[in-house]
Amino acid sequence: MKLSYSRCLLIFLLLCALPSHAELRATGDLGVVIERETGSIQIVNTTKPASLSRIEGLGDLSHASVVFSRDQRYAYVFGRDGGLTKIDLLQDKIDKRVIQAGNSIGGAISQDGKLIAVSNYTPGGVKVFSADTLEQLAEIPAVYGEDNKLSKVVGLVDAPGQRFVCSLFEGNEIWLIDAKNPRQPVVKKFKDIGKQPYDALLTPDGHFYAAGLFGEKGLSLLDLWQPEKGVEHILEDYGKDDEQMPVYKMPHLEGWTVTGDWLLVPAVGLHEVLVIDTREWELVKRIPVAGQPVFVTSRPDGRQVWVNFAFPDNQTVQVIELKDFNIVKTLQPGKAVLHMEFSPRGESVWLAVRDEDRVMVYDTETFQETARLSAQKPSGIFFTDRANRIGW
Repeated sequence: MKLSYSRCLLIFLLLCALPSHAELRATGDLGVVIERETGSIQIVNTTKPASLSRIEGLGDLSHASVVFSRDQRYAYVFGRDGGLTKIDLLQDKIDKRVIQAGNSIGGAISQDGKLIAVSNYTPGGVKVFSADTLEQLAEIPAVYGEDNKLSKVVGLVDAPGQRFVCSLFEGNEIWLIDAKNPRQPVVKKFKDIGKQPYDALLTPDGHFYAAGLFGEKGLSLLDLWQPEKGVEHILEDYGKDDEQMPVYKMPHLEGWTVTGDWLLVPAVGLHEVLVIDTREWELVKRIPVAGQPVFVTSRPDGRQVWVNFAFPDNQTVQVIELKDFNIVKTLQPGKAVLHMEFSPRGESVWLAVRDEDRVMVYDTETFQETARLSAQKPSGIFFTDRANRIGW
């Protein structure tokens, strides 16, 4: 079959218009750095390491968090202004953005990757969206008590069985949300679980959901394999006789460290990291640290735990060796270390140093700085390997 001259010319012009080489980008090598004050993010390469692009127009990112699609192509950014933004990591652009609430605190992606759930402060509740189109599928108001008040929702995580779990800060409740039918989710409510749950963690196997309590001592524990047993209150005696200090920043539990039989969590209002035996859910050790811990995060192999701190000690990072629970290194990366993220296999850790306008990368064996990237008031750092973890 012969082609006409005009058709041959069209094909030739189209071929000329193509770039001589297209930059191939592997999604498993990518990450996102939040620039909180400018409402922007950087897409980074986690192996080089290097900044690839900056995307602006994401609104208030003062408490932003990120989850990733299971193919690791898209990042979903939860903004404090209620913005939910879907970022295309391969095309360096916003794919879709909606303002879904007045004040949101985070979110999760479902087990099958098809749903995005967002936890909201204003109005209090959970909203469920299509991960593909960001169409809203369901709204679950966080109503509690006889007066039907609305509570802030915290500690929202994904769980096996196409479920989400969250806590109600003022409502003192834990909710287990079955989203198999996303337009009509079924909610099981556990009431009077403890005063003011402020954050939560899910164990890596999806077995236990533990909510930290701000209004009283201890943790509230829900066995997701046997939810009919209800919520158990654990560690209620720790630190009850200690002098309490002002809490400068609420500690986070989503940077959980579960390694072997140990769970390590930050102590509220104390300069300690708590070691819990997950077989009996008992406190076995209190590790003194440099300040009030915020994130207590494990290296992927579980051998080390890295800890950062609230003001006035937020220039410090400490490393705990898990074989004997001793601090083996104290680093001073700079003013206001807000977040830490390990490379997928743990050979390096990235630190967001907000007041120095930089991200610093350290070798986790030698503790030597290996790279630094410029960033505008960086806070959260999130790598795409999170796409393959439960509860992240």
